[in-house]
Amino acid sequence: MEAHVVLGNVGLNVESYGTGTTVRLPGRSAMEPRIFKFGTPYAQMYESLAATREDESFFQLNGVLQLCRRGAAVKTAPQRWQDTTSTDISLHDVVIAFEERIFDAVVEDLQTREPTEAFAPIHVICLDTKDNPHEAKLQGRVALELCWLLEAAADDLVVEAPEIVEKFEDENMSHTQIKVLYQLCYL
Repeated sequence: MEAHVVLGNVGLNVESYGTGTTVRLPGRSAMEPRIFKFGTPYAQMYESLAATREDESFFQLNGVLQLCRRGAAVKTAPQRWQDTTSTDISLHDVVIAFEERIFDAVVEDLQTREPTEAFAPIHVICLDTKDNPHEAKLQGRVALELCWLLEAAADDLVVEAPEIVEKFEDENMSHTQIKVLYQLCYL
């Protein structure tokens, strides 16, 4: 969600999606996540997580209530990539994933969809990131830098995007363990 906020704040057209079957938030243990259906409003998740004083205290301390507040400030509810129509997805030029498993799910989904009439390119990029607030904040800024480079080449992204991503990785990621992946898909 951090990248959504960072990119949106500079005026880029941004949407964010999940790819799992449900929304899973940390629970009282790794074996007890709090599970919600996609489309459940963040405000409703918050209410459920803060239903008792004990729950509210627990989920405030582990940061989950803050995640819900942040999500609600950005959009009403989490959306699932696979439930989005091909027509809506084809409006995207670039898709950035922050986990390799999400990158794989997006690429697989794009490869199995029926092509749209426009059969337009979609550049799928992964900036593999540890899922914690500190790394998310850093990767939001990293994603913004990459988006500005891609935006500058928007007239010929099919030719220039692979080179931009490779150069960006060489110049910006050599000092980190962040893996950058790229796949050109058509829809």
